[in-house]
Amino acid sequence: MKKFQKILKKSDRLIIGTLSGTSVDAVDVVLARFRGRGVNVKIDVLNYNEYRIPAEIRKYVLMVSSKESGYVDDVCRLNFLLGKFYARCINRFIKNNKINYDEIDVIGSHGQTIHHLPLTEKFGNIRYKSTLQVGDPSVIANDTGITTIGDFRTADAGVMGSGAPLVPYLDFVLFRSNTKDRIILNIGGISNLTYLPVRCEFDNVTAFDTGPGNMMIDYLTKRFYGIEYDKDCNISMRGIVNEKVLNDILNADAYFKMKPPKSTGREYYNYRFIEDILKKSKNVRHEDILRTFTEYTALSVSVSIKKYLKVKKNFDLYVSGGGANNSIIMNGLRKYNKDAAVKRVSNAGITASNKEAILFALLAHETLNMNCTNLKSVTGAKKNVVLGKICLA
Repeated sequence: MKKFQKILKKSDRLIIGTLSGTSVDAVDVVLARFRGRGVNVKIDVLNYNEYRIPAEIRKYVLMVSSKESGYVDDVCRLNFLLGKFYARCINRFIKNNKINYDEIDVIGSHGQTIHHLPLTEKFGNIRYKSTLQVGDPSVIANDTGITTIGDFRTADAGVMGSGAPLVPYLDFVLFRSNTKDRIILNIGGISNLTYLPVRCEFDNVTAFDTGPGNMMIDYLTKRFYGIEYDKDCNISMRGIVNEKVLNDILNADAYFKMKPPKSTGREYYNYRFIEDILKKSKNVRHEDILRTFTEYTALSVSVSIKKYLKVKKNFDLYVSGGGANNSIIMNGLRKYNKDAAVKRVSNAGITASNKEAILFALLAHETLNMNCTNLKSVTGAKKNVVLGKICLA
């Protein structure tokens, strides 16, 4: 406890951030130094690695994430299995990079979202929202010997927020500008954006999930070709956009038509959504279907920008996440956003790949500082709150 009390008093901390995203392809682990607090924090990225998630664990996560196959005993098992696996990745990261365990103050772990229900529900006279991340931080803390902060979405959902997106806090800290409107877009399994109008203040931030990122593309690649993802767009490059399929997706996508604040996930853009489209596309070549779904990611993001944001001309559009490596998506963003300078995120060591891991390290830092990081203007929460649960080692 004395060690933790010393950590609380520090203004300069070494923190590990980790997560596995909606695509469930890898565990990202980053080490960063944080100096100062709040919007004036300075971040130095020191090390970053990705650790592939074994196929059998990925399959288990996807099975448990489906309401047709996710049973309570498997949820229980997965919570501890992933906690153990994250801890193994973190220990490997520390040893491979020759880091001294005693120098690391805390770990910030997002875990793995297996179910996310951001719409208000009612049971009797109780109104609530809910979200569930597994990979228990207590397991990580005890398997690494490092105090771990996790479960960041729960506090926001507890005050009737969507529990997502959380990345706008980092975007505000890093990318606000006194001269330009900026949109920071992350394309993982789901696509989410943060809009920072010129001279943006904390309460002026707009952010929401625009819809699918790589999730549906990965499903189709696996379904049609038996591989995990379309590396370098090798398959979709052979196809062309089928306008009928594109219109079928647009017409079927009720989430796309919802106004922000909003968030979504695998619960909506799952195999049922995709298979309903495929039933209408039986005579379309597989590569054309894959190409069209890839195009839809860029289109849905771009229409969301025009429909829901009042962006001035000549704005910056910074892209991170796995989608930043997809040339079809990036070219689509340039095609649909003629007034934008579209580029991959790069800011003092923070890249398209490590940005989300940095986010959860930053959120852990601000939990220790007792600073609110959820941005009620983004999530629709009743108030700004401190995020994260602290699990002592």
